[in-house]
Amino acid sequence: MRLTWVQPEDLIGHELRQAAQDGRDVAGIAARWHAAGGHDAPPRAGASPEPASPQLRTLAEQLLDELAAVPSPYDEPTELAEIVAACPDWPAGDPCPAPYERVHGAWLGRAAGCVLGKPVEKIPREGIREIAEATGNWPIHGWFTAKGLPAEVAERWPWNRRSAATSLAENLNGTPEDDDLNFPMLALAILERYGRGFTTDDVAQAWLDELPGGRVFTAERVAYRNLLLGVAPPRTASYRNPFREWIGAQIRADVYGWVNPGDPAAAASMAHRDARLSHTANGVYGAMFAAAMCATALVAGSVDEVIEAGLAVVPPGSRLARAVREAVASAHAEPDFERVADGLHERHGDLHWVHTINNAALVAAALVHGDGDFTRSIAAAVAGGWDTDSDGATVGSVAGALLGAGELPGQWTRPLRDRVASSLTGFDGVRLSDLAARTAALAPTRRDR
Repeated sequence: MRLTWVQPEDLIGHELRQAAQDGRDVAGIAARWHAAGGHDAPPRAGASPEPASPQLRTLAEQLLDELAAVPSPYDEPTELAEIVAACPDWPAGDPCPAPYERVHGAWLGRAAGCVLGKPVEKIPREGIREIAEATGNWPIHGWFTAKGLPAEVAERWPWNRRSAATSLAENLNGTPEDDDLNFPMLALAILERYGRGFTTDDVAQAWLDELPGGRVFTAERVAYRNLLLGVAPPRTASYRNPFREWIGAQIRADVYGWVNPGDPAAAASMAHRDARLSHTANGVYGAMFAAAMCATALVAGSVDEVIEAGLAVVPPGSRLARAVREAVASAHAEPDFERVADGLHERHGDLHWVHTINNAALVAAALVHGDGDFTRSIAAAVAGGWDTDSDGATVGSVAGALLGAGELPGQWTRPLRDRVASSLTGFDGVRLSDLAARTAALAPTRRDR
C-alpha cells in the first residue's frame, strides 16, 4: 500500500515548487535534496512509485521544516482582519431571505457541472477536446460518452478510472459521489450542528466525526493527518502542507454563500473559518471568492455583478486577484473560448492542475464566456482542462443560482434523478431538492437583521 499526498519524500517536491511560486529563495535547499537522490514532485499522481529510504525520508522531513522558515516577499495575509484591511471595496452586504428556487438551482447546477467534469478529470485539454470531437460533442454540449469513441482515442486518453462507471451518459443514474459534493453537504451539516457562529475547531471536529480520511486529498489529507498527530488549527494548514494554496478550500465554500444571500462579506467570513483548517493565503482567498460569488448569485442579475462581489473580498494585490482580473478581461475581449484558455495556460502553466489561482481564473473566464447560459458556462469550465469536476461544479453553482432551478436545461437535471450518493453519515441518497430546502432555512430572515 502506498498512501498518497502525505509521504515526506513526495511533499518536499511540491513544497519546493510552491516556494518558487512564492518568490522564496530555496535554491540551496533544493540542491541538498537533489544531491541526496531526492526527486521532484510527481506531476499528477499523489505519490511516487517507490517509497524513499528511511534516511531520505528523514531528510525530507528536515527540509520541509527548513522551507517553512523561509519567508515570501508577497504581501498576502491569511488572517481575516488583515484581509479585510487589504480590501478597499470590502462589501457592506444586504442580507435577505434565501430564494428557494435559486438555491435549488445552485445545488442542481453544482451537481451537473461536477458530473460533467468527472470522467475527464486528469485528462489534459487536448485529450478532452479529442474525446469530445470524436463523439460529436464539440463544442461540449452534452454528457461525455464512450459510445462511438474510437479505440485508439480511448487508449490515448483513458477515462478517470474512479468516475467513468457512474458519470458517462450511458450509465448516469443519479448523482454519483464526489468530494465536490461531499464538502458542501458537510458544510450544511456544520451549520445545522453548530449554527452560523461555527469555528474552525468545529469544522475540524466535523471532519473527524463524519469524513472518511480516504475521501479527502491534497491539503485536506495533510490537515487531516495533522489533526490526528495532535496539531491544532490553524497550524494544521501550514505544518508540512505544500498544498495549502491548492483548490480544496474553494470547493468547500458554496454553501456559505447560499446561506448568506446578498451578503458576500458574511459568506466570505464563513468560508475563511472553514478554509483556515487546511489553507493559507491564496488558498483561503479562493474559498472567500467562491462564497462571495455564491451569495451574490442568488440575488444578482448578471455574471459581472457576481464576479465583482467575489473580487471585493480578495486582496487586490494578491496573485489570485490579478489572475482573475486578467481572465475576466480576456473572456470579455475574446469570444473564442479556446483562445481564452490558451492564454490562461500560457500565464499559469507553471501551476499544478489543482492549484487555486489558475482554477479560480478559469472559473471566472468560463462564467464571463457563458454569460448566463448554463451549458456554455459549464462546458467552458470543463474544456479548460484543469480541475474539471471542481471547476464545472463552481461554475454550475453560480450559473444555476442566477437562473433558478426551473430555468435549467432538463438534459442536465433529469439524469441526476434528484438524488446524491455519499459516504457522509445521513447523506447517501439525499434529494437535491431537500438539500436546497435545508440550505434556504439557514439563511437570515428579515427579523435576523
